[in-house]
Amino acid sequence: MKRITLLLFAIILIIQTQAQNKTDISLFMRSDSLQQAEISAESGDLYSTIGHHGPAIENEWMALRIYFSDKAAIDVYSKARPQLELKEKEWYPTAEEQKEGWGADYYKVGQTVGLGGVRLWDGKKVVKLNPVSNRTARVVKELNCSYMEMLSEGVPYMGRKVDVLVRVTVYSGQRNAKVEAFALTDQPVQFVTGVNYHRGQEIYKTDGLIATWGLHPEDVAAELVELGAAIIYNPADFMQTEDDGKQFLLISKPGKQLKAWISSACGREPEVNTMDEFKKLLSK
Repeated sequence: MKRITLLLFAIILIIQTQAQNKTDISLFMRSDSLQQAEISAESGDLYSTIGHHGPAIENEWMALRIYFSDKAAIDVYSKARPQLELKEKEWYPTAEEQKEGWGADYYKVGQTVGLGGVRLWDGKKVVKLNPVSNRTARVVKELNCSYMEMLSEGVPYMGRKVDVLVRVTVYSGQRNAKVEAFALTDQPVQFVTGVNYHRGQEIYKTDGLIATWGLHPEDVAAELVELGAAIIYNPADFMQTEDDGKQFLLISKPGKQLKAWISSACGREPEVNTMDEFKKLLSK
C-alpha cells in the first residue's frame, strides 16, 4: 500500500511539474508541418524548407532559433506578454495578431552570430560551421526546460575536420537561456560567440556582460520595437573581445567546451521596456 501511495504521489508531482513547465519546442518541415524530434541534411542547409528556418525553443518571455544554414546564428522572437506562442503562431503572427498582443520577429541577425551564436576562431578570423558533411537539428522538452541542438559534422578547421555541437536551453520561470558548445574532437579549438548591434543602439559593457538596447532594422514585423539583448559570460573563459562594427565577438581560450548565457527583453513589455529596466533585470 505504501509503495502505491508513493507511486501515486510521484505521478501527481510529475503531472504538476509538466503543467507548470512554461517552455516548448518546435521543429518541422514546411512541406508537411509535422513536428519532429530530429532533422538532418548532408547539405547543411535547410533554411528555405524547414519551419522558422531552423529548430526553435521558447520560454514565456522569448523564443530562440538556430538557423539551419551556414550562419548557424541564434535569432530572437520577442514577446509583449509572458506566454507560449510557437506552436500556435510558428514564429510569424500576422500584422493584426501582433497589434493584438502576440510577439514578433523584431531581431535582425544579418551575417552576424546574432545573440550567442557559436562559430570557431583560427587565430586570425572567424570560421563558420560550414561546409559540413552533415548537419542535424534536434529538440527536446523535459520537465522544467526545453533545449535545441545543432550538430555540425566535418567542419574544416585549421587543417583538420571537427564536429561541433551547439545546445541552447530555456528554463521555465527563468528568462535567461544557456548556450553551450562542445567540440567533439581530440584537440582543443577556439570558439567564438557574442552579440550583434545596430547603429543608434545603446551599448552597456561591464565585466562578464555585454548588453544592447534599441531598434533593429527589421523588415518582417508589423512595426519597429526597441529590444534588449545581452550575453553573460565568465571573462576567465575568453582571451579577447573583437568589435567588427556589427557585433561584439568573444574569442575563447583553447578548449573543448563553451558556456554563456543570453537574455532579451522587448519594448512592448510593460515592466522591462528600457535599457535601465533591462540592466536591473540582468543584475538580479
